[in-house]
Amino acid sequence: MSIKPLTVLMIGATGSIGRPAVAQALAQGYTVRALVRDQARAQRQLPEAVELVVGDLTDAQSLRTAVQDVDAIVFTHGSSIQESDVRDVDYAGVANVLAALDGRPVRIALMTAVGTTRPGVPYAAWKRRGERLVRASGNDYTIVRPGWFDYNDADQRQILMRHGDTKQSGGPADGVIARDEIARVLIDSLSNEAANRKTLELEATQGKEQEDLTADFAALQADEPGAFDGVLDSNTVPVSQGPQLFRDDLDRIGSAGR
Repeated sequence: MSIKPLTVLMIGATGSIGRPAVAQALAQGYTVRALVRDQARAQRQLPEAVELVVGDLTDAQSLRTAVQDVDAIVFTHGSSIQESDVRDVDYAGVANVLAALDGRPVRIALMTAVGTTRPGVPYAAWKRRGERLVRASGNDYTIVRPGWFDYNDADQRQILMRHGDTKQSGGPADGVIARDEIARVLIDSLSNEAANRKTLELEATQGKEQEDLTADFAALQADEPGAFDGVLDSNTVPVSQGPQLFRDDLDRIGSAGR
């Protein structure tokens, strides 16, 4: 008897990480659905096997069809480093998709960025608030903070995972990694229990890419139950000091997940 593959919803499917993540998900046997704004454009960029659902990340009501009956959600969307863009797209996309789920459990892989906990960086603060919503939602998750895309040399293919967000120079010294490897880690995390409820920074070092990432995921500490931040994150900020928009979303999404 054949078993129907699990359905994964890709947020940011036509982006520079989204496209290789779609390819990786298809290669691993998932049924892939993509949230898109422009169906004709997406048809030119994505494989025919991908189901396209039109919606707008800024409108939670438009996302209900997209999230219906999915088993996992992969977030690879992103805007700019302007605070308003990150708030209205990166953060709001996470908040609105979680709200559209209305408490129904799914497995989540969320891509943010290395340096998310850097103090005094407004756009990073909104990415961090999106992470906090995922942790508060009650879903199983992996949060991936990649280093600088494609700054790695050809022989830098060994995937390195760490946590605590301790590298905060704001440049490639914080870590470098290829886009296809970021995509691989996101998709691998969906089915690897060793990746569950973990927050990690991702970079590549000299050497060959691992065939199996289970040991790498397993070496990381899980986030504390009920915590809003990654297990070793510093520069923590009390929820009460966050903007009203975030606190309202946290109440709404946290209540739905309980």
